[in-house]
Amino acid sequence: MVTPGSAAQQEGTSKFPGTSTGTTPSPPEGTDYDLDEARSALVRSLLGRIGDKWSVIVICKLGSQPRRFNELRRRCDGITQRMLSSTLRNLERDGVVSRTVFPTVPPGVEYALTDTGRSLLEIVQALASWANANLDTICAARADYDRRTDRPTTAVPGD
Repeated sequence: MVTPGSAAQQEGTSKFPGTSTGTTPSPPEGTDYDLDEARSALVRSLLGRIGDKWSVIVICKLGSQPRRFNELRRRCDGITQRMLSSTLRNLERDGVVSRTVFPTVPPGVEYALTDTGRSLLEIVQALASWANANLDTICAARADYDRRTDRPTTAVPGD
């Protein structure tokens, strides 16, 4: 993968989308190039986190109401305790999930979507609707591709 700052950038591509100055433009006026690269890295990191399988599932499971850890774990079929803890911690760090500790013995902990998480839920649900609406077409395209490339077709459409 070629990154905007690499010397091996593909010919004809711009370091700054939306500009047409070629492969080695200077940053647009008033742009701090290092800040743009740092911001891009943060965006890639965030997209990786929210696009990950368990994050999407946790966001969806918290969509209707706050949930306690064990209830959330039961609803996220196949997730380990360690993976759920890690996912929740990362989503909390990003401000997508809030964690409330209740002063009981043992302490009760409840997780809920923040306003940011609820706005993300809308996007995740739209993506899930798109996937559902296009599933037959995608499965047919995969089968066609597998036939053309002599790739063994899998029974599970999630490869």
